[in-house]
Parts: sequence; structure tokens; C-alpha cells
Amino acid sequence: MNELRTLDPFALDPLDDAFRSLMRPWRFEAPDAAPRIKLDLSEQNGSYAVKAEIPGVKKDDIDVRIDGNVVTISAEVKSEKEEKGNGGRVLRRERQEGYASRTFTLACPVDEGKVEASYKDGILALTLPKKSDQASKRIAIK
Repeated sequence: MNELRTLDPFALDPLDDAFRSLMRPWRFEAPDAAPRIKLDLSEQNGSYAVKAEIPGVKKDDIDVRIDGNVVTISAEVKSEKEEKGNGGRVLRRERQEGYASRTFTLACPVDEGKVEASYKDGILALTLPKKSDQASKRIAIK
């Protein structure tokens, strides 16, 4: 497959330029990304159990919405990192804001009045009881 490359028309030796770029210092610090919500979903005795990993987020910044059989989990992260030098001067300050959301559809509608939710150590645990199925009623034909 073709690779897209930039060409410097003023470079004296393109091969030398390629080797020079390999000798640049490596940056090991990856930029922090918005949290990714990873889900585990299981079905147990008339309810669904959801475990969602949302690390680095406060409980108040998590929003769970249920609309019939559609569940949406969203989270907003705000963090600030500050590094000081020996003299106490601020040498670097970084702020980060991110937003993550996951939406999934269940096979049965959820009984919103009986939902249980807890959040501890970056794990959101939801118990989503299924709505009781209304038995079909046989209609007598006259």
C-alpha cells in the first residue's frame, strides 16, 4: 500500500534527513485522553448487570439515562496537573477536559423505578431489572 510522505525540496540528502529524524529525542509521555468507558454486560434472573470502567472521574460527573431498553452512560473528566521547579516557580501547568459516552440497547425494556447504581474505585455498577412481561391474553371470538 502507498505511504504518504512529505518531501523537502531543499534537503541536500533525503536519506540523511530520514536518519536525522530517527535520532530525535523520544517523547515517552503520552497525552492523556478522555476516559473510555469499557463495559461488561450480563443477564441474571430477570435483570441485567452492567459494570462500566470509568477511571479518574468523580461520581457527580457521571450521567446514566434509561429510555425503555436504551441505556446511555456518559462522563465528563476535568483534571489539572502542575509541575514546579526547585524555586517554587510554576514551570508547566496543564488542564484537560474530556467527555465520553456509551449507548447500548437491551433486548427487554428496563423498569426505571427499580434501577440500582453504585460507583466505587472507578467502577460503575448498575442493576437494571427487566419490566415484567405482560402475559398475552387470549381473546374469545364470538
